[in-house]
Amino acid sequence: MTEVADRPTGTSSRPAPAGQPVVDVAALGEQLLGKWAHVRRQARELAARPELHKTEGLTHTEHRKRTFGQLRYLVDNDAVHRAFPAALGGSDDHGGNIAGFEELVTADPSLQIKAGVQWGLFGSAVMHLGTEEHHRKWLPGIMNLDIPGCFAMTETGHGSDVASIATTATYDAGTQEFVINTPFRAAWKDYIGNAAIDGLGAVVFAQLVTRGVNHGVHAFYVDLRDPATKEFLPGIGGEDDGVKGGLNGIDNGRLHFSNVRIPRTNLLNRYGDVDADGTYSSPIASPGRRFFTMLGTLVQGRVSLDGAAVAASKLALKTAITYAAERRQFNSSSLTEEEVLLDYQRHQRRLFTRLATTYAAGFAHEQLLQKFDDVFSGAHDSDADRQDLETLAAALKPLSTWHALDTLQECREACGGAGFLIENRFASLRADLDVYVTFEGDNTVLLQLVAKRLLADYAKEFRSVNFGVLARYVVNQAAGNAVHRTGLRGVAQFVADTGLPQKAAIALREEESQRALLTDRVQTMVAEAGSALRGASKLPQREAAAVFNRHQDELIDAAQAHAELLQWEAFTEALARVEDPGTKTVLTWLRDLFGLSLIEKNLSWYLMNGRLSMQRGRTVGEYINRLLTKIRPHALDLVDAFGYGPDHLRAAIATGAEKLRQDEARAFYRTQRASGQAPVDEKVLLARKVQSAAT
Repeated sequence: MTEVADRPTGTSSRPAPAGQPVVDVAALGEQLLGKWAHVRRQARELAARPELHKTEGLTHTEHRKRTFGQLRYLVDNDAVHRAFPAALGGSDDHGGNIAGFEELVTADPSLQIKAGVQWGLFGSAVMHLGTEEHHRKWLPGIMNLDIPGCFAMTETGHGSDVASIATTATYDAGTQEFVINTPFRAAWKDYIGNAAIDGLGAVVFAQLVTRGVNHGVHAFYVDLRDPATKEFLPGIGGEDDGVKGGLNGIDNGRLHFSNVRIPRTNLLNRYGDVDADGTYSSPIASPGRRFFTMLGTLVQGRVSLDGAAVAASKLALKTAITYAAERRQFNSSSLTEEEVLLDYQRHQRRLFTRLATTYAAGFAHEQLLQKFDDVFSGAHDSDADRQDLETLAAALKPLSTWHALDTLQECREACGGAGFLIENRFASLRADLDVYVTFEGDNTVLLQLVAKRLLADYAKEFRSVNFGVLARYVVNQAAGNAVHRTGLRGVAQFVADTGLPQKAAIALREEESQRALLTDRVQTMVAEAGSALRGASKLPQREAAAVFNRHQDELIDAAQAHAELLQWEAFTEALARVEDPGTKTVLTWLRDLFGLSLIEKNLSWYLMNGRLSMQRGRTVGEYINRLLTKIRPHALDLVDAFGYGPDHLRAAIATGAEKLRQDEARAFYRTQRASGQAPVDEKVLLARKVQSAAT
């Protein structure tokens, strides 16, 4: 690896130790901004304005009022229309829309999510599930906030299991109307943003029933309140969800419907329609495929949460690493000078491993965002592309949202009591992001969706090969062959052609060795689960479900391992695009830290399955500790490259105030010692006596 001693023009302003590589912070920052860099810059400039910042200490009613006013500010500043049709004043920029939207988390997560409800869910449902007639009728009002709205899918009794929601929309051919009903309490729409106060309209998801046949879940536009009085319309009722653990700028609430009649044309009928006489028709014959196609159009919620979680992790690490480079504690290596926190190995472990994961998650998110834009722009919009997008979003959103909570908590602890102060934002951000792990798809349920996709791909791969190939695959695990980005395609052919056994010795620092170990774990876990479930589909439903349930835990573990591999691959692919030698060296160390941390986390699996010897396993931690030492001089450059300034961080301990305090203290003691008037510490006297006796 090339190491650069001389500092190129335009790189970090910090002096580089002799023989150390240098990070080109500006170039790295540009790479991290990704394809939609210009949109992110615009969004960050907006998010830096005080008008959009969260005001701590407000009551939830005050916070709600402020957040709704901020939506109007976004409209006035042309920040919300990017994804909407150009004919209606938008710009048909789907990837750019998400890139800009997720940056709002730096201003106030409540604003980000409330904006997401209005334009990313409510407006998007009308746009993607409706037709041009619906667009002309409702989108202008949705875009300019004349129609604040709700996305009424989740029910008290059914969260992630959307197919089983109980609200019905029954067609009455005599009046050409749908009749919306919530037949029992568990069918109430719950946790619905904008439902408690602000929502005038809603896209309501319900079971479409016509001529005695239930055609499954469809979306309907329903007026909720009288615009003048803000009172619910006849047949509609609701409750306020009240104060939550976070995101209290959003008026979440419950909705219920009792024989609410809406025109037949309020069915958002892109994928399913009902004629005046009650005849149902759809361009998609399969009910299951139709359901997943409709829900697939709404995947942007998961995509945006993935990106927002990465942004929150960046904020936390920028603050915590800046503070750790200034805060001094304990004089372990000097009689007079205290140590900087960031020089302690354990502190590096706490922060640098999470920094590496954040980089990996960020690069993976950029790939997800590109995939999303390809599908929604129509550039690559086949059924396979949509399935890949759905699976990729379901794989990455759990990892990034869990990681954000973990990172915020660890950074809070790493900053001690200062981290617990609301002024430094860790506690506030963690409270607001807590729900990210369970909405837009509960993380565990999403990983099960990924696992089922992996099993399906596994079944397809081995359907046409003989048992000998399958057995050899399970035994040898085909190490060294990377899993396809969204499945296991190509694995069977690789096994059939090579039957490659695991290498006897692995140099863990090598890219291909890390890939082999990470890939091998995914393939083995999926293969073992696939073998265990072989033939389950032929069993009676109850027995088949029991067999699946016995292996559910290991399937979800396999899906998580798969998602981690995707992040590692994304980091590795991003490395290939780095041109500056010094930056590439440092990022390679960071990528290796991410990969080895994954191996260390699952070391028991590698040992029990014979992938690493005990001797080799012991070296993993040693390699990680060496990497921490190498990364230490570049930690501030790596967080500076995130590109977030003081108006985004808004953390008192990230302003340089701690350095001023520490420098003042050190100057005081130096002056005192130089004056000759300083009292001599008893421990110093004892040390001198011991040294004198020794000589």
